[in-house]
Formats: sequence, structure tokens, C-alpha cells
Amino acid sequence: MAKILVVEDDPNLQFVLSDNLGADGYDVAVAATGREGIARALGGSVDLMLLDLMLPDISGLEVCRAVRARDASLPILILTAKSDEVDKVVGLEVGADDYITKPFGMRELLARVRAALRRRRGPEPDTIAECWIGAARLDFNTRELVRGNQTDSLTRYECDLARFLAAHRGQTVERERILAEVWGEEPTSGNRTVDNYIARLRAKVEPIPATPRFIITVHGTGYKLV
Repeated sequence: MAKILVVEDDPNLQFVLSDNLGADGYDVAVAATGREGIARALGGSVDLMLLDLMLPDISGLEVCRAVRARDASLPILILTAKSDEVDKVVGLEVGADDYITKPFGMRELLARVRAALRRRRGPEPDTIAECWIGAARLDFNTRELVRGNQTDSLTRYECDLARFLAAHRGQTVERERILAEVWGEEPTSGNRTVDNYIARLRAKVEPIPATPRFIITVHGTGYKLV
């Protein structure tokens, strides 16, 4: 049974998350402050952390940064009422694996938890270990991109997205399918997650990201890796 640590100071949301996660088969622990969250996350036996940004002592970003400095593999999903793009980018840059803005649907949150836990278990033995996109070699086991003498790191989602595209190289894959299989999300109108991560990936692999040669947009449908 996977153990989920909920770092949230709102008692009502603590109850809702604990109740729904418990009903989905998870063992749930709760921390009401950032410092308690750090201690519990680094104390072992935690498989995933749901982390609020607005905490009474230190910010969730500080918690994320502190945990990530000691544990590179623990999935961290940020929960926050903030919708500003800057907050989202900062959260991802300090090591969060996903970002969910309140209010959120419980089915979506549970789907993202399941997807994050699948990624932590690592790739199945028969999945692609690496691929070349132009002059860039992507190592999916180390989550590194190597181009010449330069090495760049890939986030979990960038890595999973690139591996999914590589597994379907030459095929057009729909946005909805990518969202479901890479993020574990149900497609919703206006969801830009796939497009945003395609842009991030292009910035790392394309010689000129604005005019991509390898990760092609198939208008009205999705994307294709050539």
C-alpha cells in the first residue's frame, strides 16, 4: 500500500484529501506545517507528497526545495489556490513534479497521484531506454539529454512525454491520448498541459524551437515525432 503525505494546514481539506485517498486504497499521513512536512517526508516510508504552497510557517516552495535536495525521487504534487503562471513555473523549477490549482476535481487529483506513483516505480523492462531527436540523445533511465559536450536534465513529465512520442515515432498521437497516458488525466476543454510541455521539450531538442523540425504539430489533432 502506497503512503501519501498530505502537507496542508486547512483541516477541511485535510479531511477531504485523507478520506478520498484512503478510499482509493492509500495509507495517508498528514502534516499541518512545512517543517513537519519536511521531517515526515525525509523520515522515510513516504511514496508521494501532496504539498500546499500556503503554509503557516514556511512556504511550500521552501518545503519542496528542502525535500528535493535530499530526495530526488519522491513525487511532489503542489496544491495551491494560486493560479499565476510564475508560481507554477517556480514550483516546477524547485523540483515539483506536478501542479494542481484549487479548486480541483478529486478524480483528476487521484488520476495524477496514480500517474506519479507509476512513474516512480520506473519504466517497464520493455520500454524504450533512449532515443535520438536530431543531434540530441535522450536517456530515459537517467532523465538526461546529451547534445555534444552539453548535458541537460529532463523533468519527469518531459522524460515521459519524450518516451511516449518515441514509442510512437512517425505516428500522429492525439493530445487527449497523450494527456491520458502520460499524465493519467481525463481530457478537459482548454487543458494546455500537453502543449506547454511540448514547448518545453522543443526548447531542449530543437535547433530553432519556433520552427520545429522533429516534434511536429498536426493541427487539430496532436503531435508527431519524426
